[in-house]
Amino acid sequence: MAGLRVGPLLRYVDATSATVWVETDRPCEVRIRCDGGVHGTQRTWQVAGHHYALVPVTGLAPGSETPYQVLLDEGTVWPPPDSPFPASTIRTLPASPDRPLHFAFGSCRWSATPSDASHDPVGPDALDALAATLAADPGRQRPDVLLLLGDQVYADQTSEATARALAGRRDLSEPPWQQVADYEEYTHLYYESWLGPEVRWLLSTVPSCMIFDDHDVIDDWNTSAAWLDRMRAAPWWRERILGGLMSYWVHQHLGNLSPAELAADELYAQVRAADDGTDLVREFAAAADADPAGVRWSYRREFGRVRLVMIDTRAGRILDEGGRAMLDKAEGEWLRQAVLEERGGYDHLLLGSSLPWLLPHLVHAAEGWNAALCAGERGPRWARHSESLRQRADLEHWAAFPDSFTALTELITEAGSGRDAPATVCVLSGDVHHAYVAEPRRRGAGPHPASRVLQLTCSPVHNSIPGVLQAGFRFGWSRPGRWLGKLLARHGRLPRPPVKWRRTGGPWFGNQLMTLTLAGRAARLALDQARRDKQGGVRLVTVWRTEVADARLAGESTAADGPVPGTDRPKSG
Repeated sequence: MAGLRVGPLLRYVDATSATVWVETDRPCEVRIRCDGGVHGTQRTWQVAGHHYALVPVTGLAPGSETPYQVLLDEGTVWPPPDSPFPASTIRTLPASPDRPLHFAFGSCRWSATPSDASHDPVGPDALDALAATLAADPGRQRPDVLLLLGDQVYADQTSEATARALAGRRDLSEPPWQQVADYEEYTHLYYESWLGPEVRWLLSTVPSCMIFDDHDVIDDWNTSAAWLDRMRAAPWWRERILGGLMSYWVHQHLGNLSPAELAADELYAQVRAADDGTDLVREFAAAADADPAGVRWSYRREFGRVRLVMIDTRAGRILDEGGRAMLDKAEGEWLRQAVLEERGGYDHLLLGSSLPWLLPHLVHAAEGWNAALCAGERGPRWARHSESLRQRADLEHWAAFPDSFTALTELITEAGSGRDAPATVCVLSGDVHHAYVAEPRRRGAGPHPASRVLQLTCSPVHNSIPGVLQAGFRFGWSRPGRWLGKLLARHGRLPRPPVKWRRTGGPWFGNQLMTLTLAGRAARLALDQARRDKQGGVRLVTVWRTEVADARLAGESTAADGPVPGTDRPKSG
């Protein structure tokens, strides 16, 4: 009898359909059977000796919540008979745009967990805590969608358990040492990330949208042309990048697509039709590595009157010093259309970017200064030292691509201006291992957005940050930090950014998730942190919440941010 190796993961959900992703241990027919007679069926397809299915389920009722089971060749494999968790369900989007929608988001989940979870060196996992909290209180409001904004797996920081598995395949004293080397080794990372009982149940019942960041492939992925040249010279790099892109396509990317998009995807159709799709996916990954402009990992989703545009900020970068850009020309045009098309058709715009658009002021200035020096603004000697600093200090966010930062800023301004402006434009980000809220204001006499525009950064889900970096981020928001940033900008001969911004929440450190709740043109935001209770269990605790937009004040700036009772009120930076 076929068995369930990974999953089920509930991925795409709209008002009447959903997709469910699984990996099985052999070829079989996968059936998703829902209460009420609705079901979906698909034969598995094969990549590198692994068997997968992404099963569309159609004919669901809007605004419904339907328990489901997973059957392999008519044998029920999910839910497990001894599961302590509630039934996995598919909750469809409501027919009415007035019902609140809850978007939980975060990034950076190092999934390795010690055998004694009470001594986890990076603290309790926020996804495990969310699962435990929901399971303990079935009446608690659960997210309508979980936005995972990068570093779902850490290919360059493997656990002891994964390292032992790698040692069974090759000599770990040779490059890439205890980092993963190929597709097969990437599958171990997904097993470790998705097979814990709490997160496995959570992902089976809360839909998820995903995008990669650097650790999904390697730290500092595509930092610069010099970095890429160095990596391509390493004999192990080709298998690493091909394995990374192949596994991302299989495990994360496909689930971001709607049933209609899956039906129109030529590669997906070819892989499903083939006896073995390994070569097809490998050729695709090789082409994506050789010509990043030929592949689009970014995507757009509509949740009633909420639009999500998830942006690839890693794979498609232009790295030549003469024309560095976060997005190539075609990707930039796609992003502009995805944001502005039928702009009056949504009340809230969410831009998913694994890398923050707005950083602490000193960090922003340092990245722009470094980019200018790497481009030769102060001569070749400064350029050489600055390239080394760029790679060592991870100076490669939007601020390190000044023209791209300006283009994104102008697009956000345009999206948030005029009579058809949404109530909010929120950039959702992670990466920096802490959380904060920043609010921009356009300089000069030009039009100011009618929408409330916010940078919402939430990280990590399960990781840590050294105390010295915590102090550095706090200093980066401070008045002395801004002054130092101005000195760096002057040395780099940088123009003033088109916006100025202030911190209106945070910084918060710890394992955490943010939840943005949207209803009509109203919006509110909460920050939840994972805490361990006296019995050794974990739970989410709300440490801060704010009204982002009030329906009565749509289009006007609000200042209702405040702490949860009993916590300190955050100060602006």
